[in-house]
Amino acid sequence: MLIDTHTHIADPEFDPDRSEVIERASAAGVGKMILIGTDLSSSERAVALAGRYPFMWAAVGLHPHESNRADDALYQALEKLADHPKVVGWGETGLDYYYDHSPRETQRRAFIEQIRLAQKKRLPLVIHTREAWNETFEILENENVRQHAEEIGAVFHCFTGDKETAERAVELGCYLSFSGIVTFPKATALQEAAAWAPLERIVVETDAPYLSPQGFRGKRNEPAFVRETAEKMARLRNCSFDDFSETTSRNADRLFKLPKTDPFPA
Repeated sequence: MLIDTHTHIADPEFDPDRSEVIERASAAGVGKMILIGTDLSSSERAVALAGRYPFMWAAVGLHPHESNRADDALYQALEKLADHPKVVGWGETGLDYYYDHSPRETQRRAFIEQIRLAQKKRLPLVIHTREAWNETFEILENENVRQHAEEIGAVFHCFTGDKETAERAVELGCYLSFSGIVTFPKATALQEAAAWAPLERIVVETDAPYLSPQGFRGKRNEPAFVRETAEKMARLRNCSFDDFSETTSRNADRLFKLPKTDPFPA
């Protein structure tokens, strides 16, 4: 079984064919999914959809692109939503200096506030970082995320760093989540990191509808395609696909404290 630890299939883009998307995921061996929020409305959609299926859970949070929307009322609404029994993570939250859709200082404030909320709610932290590695690590260290990562959990979603960056993340106690990017032929530094990373710290994701793996470039990503990522990771690590998928699924269960349930029950 595979677990897609980061997907946005609760978004409206999937409304016309979500049932078919779920069926294709099941056929590809995907047994569980974590639906991710990027603002209040998407977090609410993720929680609502997760509530309909026993093999789905949700994470709530404010993406760095949306940081300029942050205020006390929004944080209070997210905090209340986080009490839902299907919420198993906080995020995605972090820093994105590639697009800079929100001012960097605004992103930093929102990231720090959400780290503290994840700590308060005792939820695993789902971290987004792009073109901001040093500052991301600085904030995580200042906010004592090492202790939170060890006791509760933290994951670098869609990890894109090199081996040295992976070492820093693992030293901090975090998991590394690999997406379809690792299948891209030119992603050699990322592939080196994927081959090095401790297996007990690896999970996989699609980030659907974004970042389709190599064989599906140009198409909408969906949870079924996480199999392509897992197969590539297994080859990079010279291990069997079955061993890789079994171990990374156990990792995801442990990170998000997922209850035991039959995947895609009839």
